[in-house]
Amino acid sequence: MADPSTYRPAPGSIPVEPGVYRFSDSRGRVIYVGKAKSLRARLSSYFQDLAALHPRTLAMVTTAAKVEWTVVRTEVEALQLEYSWIKEFDPRFNVRYRDDKSYPYLAVTLNEEYPRAMVMRGAKKRGVRYFGPYAHAWAIRETLDQLLRVFPVRSCSKGVFNRSRQIGRPCLLGYIGKCSAPCVGRVDADEHRDIADDLVAFLEGRTTGYVRRLEREMKAAAAELDFERAARLRDDIAALERAMEANAVVLGDGTDADVVALADDPLEVAVQVFYVRGGRIRGQRGWVADKADDAPAGELVERFLLQLYGELGGEAVPREILVPALPDDPDEAQALHELLTELKGGRVDLRVPQRGDKRALMQTVAANAAQALNLHKTKRASDLTTRSRALGEIQDALELDEPPLRIECYDISNLAGTEVVGSMVVFEDGLPRKSEYRKFTVRGEQGTDDVAAIREVLSRRFRRLQEAEEAPADPGRPGIDPETGRPRKFAYAPGLVVVDGGQPQVNAARQAMDEAGMSDIPVVGLAKRLEEVWPPDSDHPVIMPRTSEGLYLLQRVRDEAHRFAITFHRQRRSTSMVDSLLDGVPGLGPARRKALMTRFGSLKRLRAATMEQIAEVPGFGPATAQAVVDALAARPAAPAVNTATGEVLES
Repeated sequence: MADPSTYRPAPGSIPVEPGVYRFSDSRGRVIYVGKAKSLRARLSSYFQDLAALHPRTLAMVTTAAKVEWTVVRTEVEALQLEYSWIKEFDPRFNVRYRDDKSYPYLAVTLNEEYPRAMVMRGAKKRGVRYFGPYAHAWAIRETLDQLLRVFPVRSCSKGVFNRSRQIGRPCLLGYIGKCSAPCVGRVDADEHRDIADDLVAFLEGRTTGYVRRLEREMKAAAAELDFERAARLRDDIAALERAMEANAVVLGDGTDADVVALADDPLEVAVQVFYVRGGRIRGQRGWVADKADDAPAGELVERFLLQLYGELGGEAVPREILVPALPDDPDEAQALHELLTELKGGRVDLRVPQRGDKRALMQTVAANAAQALNLHKTKRASDLTTRSRALGEIQDALELDEPPLRIECYDISNLAGTEVVGSMVVFEDGLPRKSEYRKFTVRGEQGTDDVAAIREVLSRRFRRLQEAEEAPADPGRPGIDPETGRPRKFAYAPGLVVVDGGQPQVNAARQAMDEAGMSDIPVVGLAKRLEEVWPPDSDHPVIMPRTSEGLYLLQRVRDEAHRFAITFHRQRRSTSMVDSLLDGVPGLGPARRKALMTRFGSLKRLRAATMEQIAEVPGFGPATAQAVVDALAARPAAPAVNTATGEVLES
């Protein structure tokens, strides 16, 4: 644990101008980024009496070994640089609002010749209109099912669309009137796009005029005694009204706004957002984050808005954003407003509602945030304290110089010495960091047993670390490749290495690390049978209490490495079995086999697929798909057993 006084800047060396600063650890990794109106005033607050610091701030300054800063001219520049550094370095002590899932959107793919309405998750794509997010995918499908009756836009996949075009028959939706069937030419591309544009307009909130138009057409059809068409229009109006009833009007002026509220305690903050479009609540989303300091509500709101709209892009910024508080400093509030306006490319109203419907809606969102925070605290049961205690117990049990803030664990998986693979999982601050997970394929003599495989995997991992440390790098951007601008793989050293196994495995790991010049990094093995912690070259294990939070954390790390290794092993085994089973199929080369595995993921799913489903894979036609089905049918599946563990593995 570092003493902040050892790297405190000399008195008078910190400028008083606005700027952005970053703290780095002893290995040069950026661990915190912040901005300040006066760098001298803000940075001096980190080097006061340690007992007066926020717990997470205390952990940050005692982990850091260096502080640097960059002076800027304006508050807007400071906001932009702070956000870009957080995105580039991903500092672990910065507030990162996280939710537990990817929320679904109703999307209309206007970038395609024949636009498609569908449920989408994940990153947004250019040329696609998104509506939502919704709390549940079924809510979108229910709404879409009602709307397709009136706006029969295509909703099928590209494979189904192309197949219907080839055979000249539409899918079921085309027969029941919920698709205009452009695949068979019932409407041309321009007519179908007009239908999609009407759907988008309706979803944007322009509903009243469209319903009135249908009512006029219904009355005209009835006057002309075309009662069949009048009945269809009546049913269409009823379907639209049911879709509109699903979203009650909360703001009578047809406002487009994001309503943000938060609830916090000394350690955590919960944020809720209601998405209001056309005066109706179109979706809701929530986040929870660890607080990095004692920042006031206005600063928490600023950080959240930067992350939210920085990730979603300018198109997601609405005309109005209602928040519970603005930054205390008027200049900071103005800078935030200017940055949001720049992101959107148009006017943005950022304000705190004081009265009326908007104030009432803000109170509803705040109640949701408070409820989310209480639920989160109940689930985690003071998880922050628990994780800190776990790291402290590991430090004490293994007699480490400091808590192992980064733990790497390695596991080997094989089937009777074939398809040997290794896994590396990373936990930082007691939580998994999945972007740092790595897979290894072990070939040759090293795959004959777990001990040799562990040595091979650790040798490769720390050889890569050594290469990263020796490679040319920008001193101000450690861990970043100066040529690509991306983080180097394997660029950060762990505080503790854990291997799945006992004394033989840990001795092999220690030898590999010593050969790579990493003798200063501690390593232990965790044996499954008695959950003993084995240091290298020791005749006796370290016995941690069964109720120890430290042992529980080591078990979680080990189990995650085992899961990751088994998953990769099954993927490899499925690929090799597909190769062997389909060797005799004419015209089926490596590219097509890879396409099959990309589409179905495993041999089990491929066996369950029909000829039509296989034919939808790019590069396959009906004849090749039938040949694949015949080849798989000729070789029935048999259960595979891991001879080392006796575990039955799925095909």
